[in-house]
Amino acid sequence: MTIACVAIGPTSERTKGRWKALLRPIFMRFPARAAQPTCHAPKPSVVLLIQDAIKVAIETAIQGPFFMKLLRSSLLATAMLAPAALMARPMTPEDVAKIEFTATIAVSTDGSQIAYTSYSRPDVTSGEENGTGTQQLFLADGPMAARAYLPEDVAVSGIGFSPDGSMITYLWADEGEKRGVWGVPVNGGAPRKLAGIEDANVAAYAFAPSGESVYLLAGAAPDEQREEELALGFDAVVYEEEQRFNRLFVAAAGTDEVDPEPEEIDVPGHVDSMRLAPDGSFLVVTAAPSTLVDDSYVSRKPYIIDMVTGETRVVDTPGKIGDIEIAPDSRQFSMIAAVDVNDPAATTLHLVDVATASYRPLNEGAAEAATDTEWMADGRLAVLVDIGAQSVLRFYADDGRMLREVDPEGLILTSIEQGGNRIAVEANSPMHPNELFLFDGTSFTRWTDHNPWLAEIDFGPQRTITYTARDGQEIEGILIEPVGGIPFERAPTILNVHGGPESHDSNGWVTGYGSPGQVAAGKGYAVFLPNYRGSTGYGVEFSKQHQGNYTDPEFMDLVDAKYALAEMGITDPDRVGVTGSSYGGYATAWSSTYHSQEFAAGVMFVGISNQISKMGTGDIPWEMYNVHAREWPWEDWLGALEVSPIYHAEKADTPLLILHGEEDTRVSPTQSTELYRHIKIRRPDTPLRLVFYPGEGHGNAAAAARYDYNLRMMEWFDTYLMTGDRDAPMPGPRPELKLDGESED
Repeated sequence: MTIACVAIGPTSERTKGRWKALLRPIFMRFPARAAQPTCHAPKPSVVLLIQDAIKVAIETAIQGPFFMKLLRSSLLATAMLAPAALMARPMTPEDVAKIEFTATIAVSTDGSQIAYTSYSRPDVTSGEENGTGTQQLFLADGPMAARAYLPEDVAVSGIGFSPDGSMITYLWADEGEKRGVWGVPVNGGAPRKLAGIEDANVAAYAFAPSGESVYLLAGAAPDEQREEELALGFDAVVYEEEQRFNRLFVAAAGTDEVDPEPEEIDVPGHVDSMRLAPDGSFLVVTAAPSTLVDDSYVSRKPYIIDMVTGETRVVDTPGKIGDIEIAPDSRQFSMIAAVDVNDPAATTLHLVDVATASYRPLNEGAAEAATDTEWMADGRLAVLVDIGAQSVLRFYADDGRMLREVDPEGLILTSIEQGGNRIAVEANSPMHPNELFLFDGTSFTRWTDHNPWLAEIDFGPQRTITYTARDGQEIEGILIEPVGGIPFERAPTILNVHGGPESHDSNGWVTGYGSPGQVAAGKGYAVFLPNYRGSTGYGVEFSKQHQGNYTDPEFMDLVDAKYALAEMGITDPDRVGVTGSSYGGYATAWSSTYHSQEFAAGVMFVGISNQISKMGTGDIPWEMYNVHAREWPWEDWLGALEVSPIYHAEKADTPLLILHGEEDTRVSPTQSTELYRHIKIRRPDTPLRLVFYPGEGHGNAAAAARYDYNLRMMEWFDTYLMTGDRDAPMPGPRPELKLDGESED
């Protein structure tokens, strides 16, 4: 028996595949199990809209003329309700290049005003000049009623409000000046400079409650002798010496003139953040003994500076430090921190007593990760918590008792601010990047939409799934199905592996220049983002499971994901690729060498290939020792080599694209060169390409480099993964740039 789909619009093979996938349960109910659909189907967007109608028919499992009549009428009636959906289209790399999102939020003390910044990069595909990201200031008056508060070319950061709420404050540098504190009246008026340091940029600021003074965290003083030497050509750089620490000042404020001589305050080491108590009696700063990145991970601590006596007390934490917020009564503060030196990430919520500098955890051992905190005006503590791939808003009393927890119903909450008990958050979802939302005590209302064109996009369905690894450990991840559905022959699948590994992917917006997400789904790929062992969000114990044993079990979780997805009927096991950056790049390199037989294509970005030379060329050796290796290479030279992808280069039959920023200090570009050279010599027939990005570091910042990366990644997967042909000719060295805004047919 043959069932023909209703012909409503243009039909692609991907669309036909979606129809077949949707109707497959019907055919399987017939005894012969030989029925196959002949599909001339509408666009995938229409298929998504009528899917519910089809499922109703499927669930009835009625055979005969009545069933056919029900199916036809359901399809046609539903399709007629959504003519606009006929215009839906898949996402493209050009779309990714123009995405905007909220960056920071500020709420006035009384809650009457909400300001925020949007973040965007130049859209090089439409002719805008290449550059990095900038933030624009907005004032939000209500849902979908935000107004730009400064010209678009005034790129700001560090937004806030003056203590009396009369001005929006921000950091900005006027032409020829250092970055300082500026303010613009809420009720209209010209912006003006409020404070600054003549010889350095201001990195952060905090107004005293009276508004009569402002604390300034600024860069180091200039070295005049060194500048003279540079002008004469003496530009030698002494590695890890001649460090220059940030400085802390207090300046007069609240007058028409900028204080020309702010007073410097003694600080304990290199300070990188500060919080001022609501009563103005003390500062909490975080400081490390040096400017070295490694010290910022393993030796950074909070310090309480008494503004009356000058006394400094250290909060002697053993590991990493996250968000710190001071309670309204100024007697305690919240602190997200690691529980020990081997804890990979700051995820545990603590309360710190200001008088004694002692602290106690509130959620130690829980399978979750606290991410951001904010004290309410009434003394409650609001906390954003990631629980696996989802997030919640939680409230604690000031004594540490948990009061309530709010499910945001599919939103991923990423930051929180409050004023007068009015809560604003940034949140994203599978359908949009970060936007501004307001919490009314029970639910969240969306206030901004920076990418209205996303309504045109045909999204692949996205959800969390769980599978069991070979040793019985449960692993969760995010699955995006292809637009148009999973075909009978199952889908080519990209494993998108996050870095760290002390981070995790949430079931929210997961598409970016280096994350194939919905761009790949629009091309017919399934995409899976595994929260493999070492990930946060599942408790400290889970995040430590990979320590002292590189590659196994953490990268075995990737192989097990492949077979689990195949068993679910999603993935074609012969067409599975892998991509990732940093530690995810290490995962890609390992999967393309040691596990080469399992993966049909790889795209590696700023990844590790040699665990011996990585320790000697990167800037975080102690971090790698404490939370990853747990031993030094010289304690087991062969062991360190055996968990290095270069050691297994003779197995490398996976077509591999390697990309790296030339200025990367975290993972030296030589890591990519080593892997390239080993494979090139030992497996010369394997398709292999190495691309460097000048001026870029541990991730691409410039718009053109990001767009180029996305194009190269998708072209590589289209060549080797979609086809399943490991011997296909390599694409040309330069991808086709669609710089006139045109998209694919």
